[in-house]
Amino acid sequence: YKKRGLTNKQKGDEDLEFLLTGGELVKIRSRTWKKNRFYKLQEDCKTLWHESKKTFMRDQTFTIDDIESVRKGRQSEGLKKHTDPNMEELCFSIFFKGRKKNLDLMAASGDEASRWVRALEKIINNMRNLNRQQKREHWIINCMRKADKNADNQMNLKELKHFLRQINVEVDDTYAEEIFKKCDTSNSGSLEGAEIKHFYDLLTHREEIDVIYKQYALAEGQMSARDLLNFLLNEQREEATPEDAYTLIEKYEVDEIAKQKKQMTKDGFLMYLHHDDGSILNPAHKPVYQDMSQPLNHYYISSSHNTYLMEDQVKGPSSTEAYIRALMKSCRCVELDCWDGDSGEPVIYHGYTMTSKVRFKDVIQAIKEYAFKTSDYPVILSLENHCSVEQQKLMAHHMISILGDALLTRPLGNTMPTNFPSPEELKGKFIIKGKRLNKLNAIFSNNSIIDEDTVSEEDEAADVKENGQKKTKMKLAKQLSDIVIYCKSVHFHGFEHARDNQDFYEMSSFKESKAFSLADTSATAFIHHNMDKLSRIYPAGSRTNSSNYNPVPMWNVGCQIVALNFQTPSKEMHLNQGRFLPNGFCGYVLKPEFQRSPSSQFDPGSLIKGPWLKRQTFHVMVISAQQLPKLNKDKAKSIVDPLVRVEIHGVPADNASKETHYIDNNGFNPMWNENFSFNIYVPELALVRFVVEDYDSTSQNDLIGQYCLPLTSVQKGYRHVPLLTKRGDVICSAGLFVHLMLIDAE
Repeated sequence: YKKRGLTNKQKGDEDLEFLLTGGELVKIRSRTWKKNRFYKLQEDCKTLWHESKKTFMRDQTFTIDDIESVRKGRQSEGLKKHTDPNMEELCFSIFFKGRKKNLDLMAASGDEASRWVRALEKIINNMRNLNRQQKREHWIINCMRKADKNADNQMNLKELKHFLRQINVEVDDTYAEEIFKKCDTSNSGSLEGAEIKHFYDLLTHREEIDVIYKQYALAEGQMSARDLLNFLLNEQREEATPEDAYTLIEKYEVDEIAKQKKQMTKDGFLMYLHHDDGSILNPAHKPVYQDMSQPLNHYYISSSHNTYLMEDQVKGPSSTEAYIRALMKSCRCVELDCWDGDSGEPVIYHGYTMTSKVRFKDVIQAIKEYAFKTSDYPVILSLENHCSVEQQKLMAHHMISILGDALLTRPLGNTMPTNFPSPEELKGKFIIKGKRLNKLNAIFSNNSIIDEDTVSEEDEAADVKENGQKKTKMKLAKQLSDIVIYCKSVHFHGFEHARDNQDFYEMSSFKESKAFSLADTSATAFIHHNMDKLSRIYPAGSRTNSSNYNPVPMWNVGCQIVALNFQTPSKEMHLNQGRFLPNGFCGYVLKPEFQRSPSSQFDPGSLIKGPWLKRQTFHVMVISAQQLPKLNKDKAKSIVDPLVRVEIHGVPADNASKETHYIDNNGFNPMWNENFSFNIYVPELALVRFVVEDYDSTSQNDLIGQYCLPLTSVQKGYRHVPLLTKRGDVICSAGLFVHLMLIDAE
């Protein structure tokens, strides 16, 4: 790296040579934590390096620019507390600008301590006196020209925000204004010249990325294609080729001259890390990448409970909007709680409560319009039918007339099926789940003339009884019965009974307490049941506030339709969003082979040996975060104290949670550099959730942002993690920066 601005005379300076050679010092953190560490000035003459025993941090560096002062003696709180007065001559401290913790050090002799202090002070003064004006690459200047609408070579705040959009820097308005004020040293209300450059530097400086970049940029301080390839192979653990490195330079490098030289500048490197190739989610898993030609029951299906509700289950509004929102989040199974309406038209609402009512016809119309906007794969309409025969006929009429050819009204093919069709075969189709008066094979025989009949409302009976009603027999209209094809609702009498008596298309719904009990006592039987049938799980009726249960234990036993209250922002919905994030966010995710193979003896609770057991150690280093949003925007001085928690959700043996310390008053660029490791036994069922919270000593921490994805979709190496709000929306300016490793156990 070039020794910028240092003269030959300075290069021969004894103090400088002393720092370049380096030496051993004792780093002191407490009475008992006193460790020998090697410190030296790097060849760029502006970065101090010291060895670190922390996993993944081969070295730790800080720049001379970061140092506020160097103080000889026991002047810090730490040294006064943790060293004896007779050590005064051996001690010195490095104090940093901003909130970075000071470094307490002890040399072998008083002379050596004095030499370190003298040399550091000298180089700090030299650095401060250097002309630090550097030319920026053409692309920044071009963007500034475009942003400077009135061409006065000055930028007001509005123009500056336009400039940031030009250079692909998303920034929270509050931060932009704060930094703008800091840089507007002339108080003119606009920035010019050096002030603009200062603004850009403040906004984009990423110390932790400087460290990584410098480690690999060996071509005159820039990354050559070979350097980039080394980074991809060694850090990112990708099976990369020289062509891959050229492609990334072509894709992300912003400086045309560097691009021609097949080099990547630091700005290009940052651009790469901030886009899909540098994201934690494997870009290959972003589109639909799984085999979609397996039977429908071989997939987890994103499913909603009481889809019609916007809020709680007692007095919240029912709305077509709730269906639209769920479908736009790729929900593929929605629930319609149908009751007789006063005007002869069936309505949807939560029976026996004060929730408002919405017309069945209007809901079907909304579903038709929005079902396939985010996913082409089939939508299941789960009917909870409390209507009279007359209004049931209207329900059937509305579905047939509004949904048209998209409504599945008979099995695919001309013969009685023995298994489900695939999501691929059912693209763009609606499947009705409900009661049916007869077996499906009646469609293929001519002697089944049925008008109406009574069926026992058994699988809904649990819900009905919770509201103080007795189980009833109800009449079912033939027209409604006839459009129930692959999802016929039947009562569950046990796994053995189901195996001997149920056809593949006959499915049961389980209240959460029943389902969790079966998962605990008969996990393997539950998994085998789900190999050729569908199961739907729904929240307890006692959850009047529309809270959710944990879906993970249900996926662990292969349940496909794990219905959650989509209208309730919650940890459980974050897990659901994470589960369905890959595979094109299409609402269908292929279950692992060991949940589909009849020979499998998988039990999530016992971890007996089998193809599911793939022991790994998952190493996570939480490095930093960028531009975390303010939670209390009303209070100007309210700044977050962020901490990061990493959670694993999977089989019981894999469940774990670890968190960093919190950082005082820094949401713009907090840095933790904390390492965690997790033992993973069944990686194919594990989800990773990152949670950023605002620490509060007096009450519960507030959620700042979160992100969840399957462990199998995690990219290794240095990665950016996007952050989502509690509701699951992207916070465009915020993110986490982490280092990830997955190591197979011996």
